[in-house]
Amino acid sequence: MFYSFIIPVFNRPDETQELLQSFEALETDISFEIVIIEDGSTIPSKSVVDTFKDKLDITYYSKENSGPGDSRNFGMRHAKGDYFIILDSDCILPKEYLNKVDKSLKKEYVDCFGGPDAASESFTNLQKAINFSMTSFITTGGIRGNKKSVGKFQPRSFNMGISKEAFEASKGFGTIHPGEDPDLSIRLWDLGFKTKLIPEAWIYHKRRISWKKFYTQVNKFGLVRPILNKWHPSTAKVTYWFPTLFMLGFITSLILLLLNFKWLLICYAVYFLIAFMAALTSSKSLSVSILSIMAIAVQFSGYGYGFLKSTISVGLLNKDPEKEFPSLFFKSK
Repeated sequence: MFYSFIIPVFNRPDETQELLQSFEALETDISFEIVIIEDGSTIPSKSVVDTFKDKLDITYYSKENSGPGDSRNFGMRHAKGDYFIILDSDCILPKEYLNKVDKSLKKEYVDCFGGPDAASESFTNLQKAINFSMTSFITTGGIRGNKKSVGKFQPRSFNMGISKEAFEASKGFGTIHPGEDPDLSIRLWDLGFKTKLIPEAWIYHKRRISWKKFYTQVNKFGLVRPILNKWHPSTAKVTYWFPTLFMLGFITSLILLLLNFKWLLICYAVYFLIAFMAALTSSKSLSVSILSIMAIAVQFSGYGYGFLKSTISVGLLNKDPEKEFPSLFFKSK
């Protein structure tokens, strides 16, 4: 196969340079091209891309801002490959990445795959803590890249592959963001295409993030899920309620403590202790482990509140998602 890497970029020339440097360092004889889509940036990456044109098969497009999903569709429509690999600009590829993808697809072909993400040693402690919170089995249950994840695997678009055939049949990503990647996965299943996780095809995911940005991100994840459940009711799971129930349970435990009932709060303390030990075991860092507990609290409260708010508005009151949460939708160009 000939692979096309599809990478939307928005005001991130430094990230683009790091990512392209990792492409340059790939140890592979597999043919591939890189398609960069500048999504209405005010700080373009063209000068960075130009420095790699003699070293990599790379094409650069600039367009009006229409969101990452529509930009990926634009890139796939202009790409030459028969299999597309979609990356976020804040990713870095290990040297064997493409070899592992190719080997897995030759062994068991699917029209859509996803790979996990990891934190590099060069990342900040906050990035490492948020990575733990987003990828640990104790927090997300493995849905972002664990072999033991429950049900069919829904690839995430920071590290995702899709065949040209599947793209043309599905018309690619929708205008919702975030949530465009699980929406696409579900529509592909409905069309008869298969997805899978390639656990060894991991990438470093920098997660350009602060506490405020992290809360905003997970809150949007929570807002999006009831919308996807309404669009695709057969995929709704009780597990999507867990962060909301966790948040409400913690508030209840504080109220009960005032009534001298402390056992529920003790259960939460035990959970956070287990999470702390898991983070300490994986990171070997006390600082990262402490920050991981904070990240879990932010993740559950942000997602939980967003999920509850969206469930009431979209699920119970039957309001139009685009009118109720316009920040979650881009207009296709």
